[in-house]
Amino acid sequence: MKKDEVPQDESNLASANIKDMVYAVDENGEYTTELSTGWAPKTIALDNAIQIIEERIADAKKRVLENKTSPIEYYMEVHKMDLQILASYVGFWKWRVKRHFKPSVFKKLNNKKLQKYADLFEITIDQLKNIDA
Repeated sequence: MKKDEVPQDESNLASANIKDMVYAVDENGEYTTELSTGWAPKTIALDNAIQIIEERIADAKKRVLENKTSPIEYYMEVHKMDLQILASYVGFWKWRVKRHFKPSVFKKLNNKKLQKYADLFEITIDQLKNIDA
């Protein structure tokens, strides 16, 4: 595409002043780089991904409030992590973190373990225990 044809569609990233570098052909027929705020297919894909993330967060919050999972799972979703990443950051085996998702196990966790999660999520232990705080 030509340099003056590089798409500049508005997207969530554009409002955050984030731009992609793309290759384009300049007036001399040479390849050069140009900044783009996005284009329609990318905007649609990003919007869909954000919607899925928001749904996962809402579902996790609902499950915490229904006492079906612990707040750790909710904060994992809020911080866009998966079980593997969360486990590696807190230094626990995946099976242990998954076990900490059980409300009965979560309630018995000592402050040292809770503090690891709280530090990772940049919240207090109180906030970790109560997602509405």
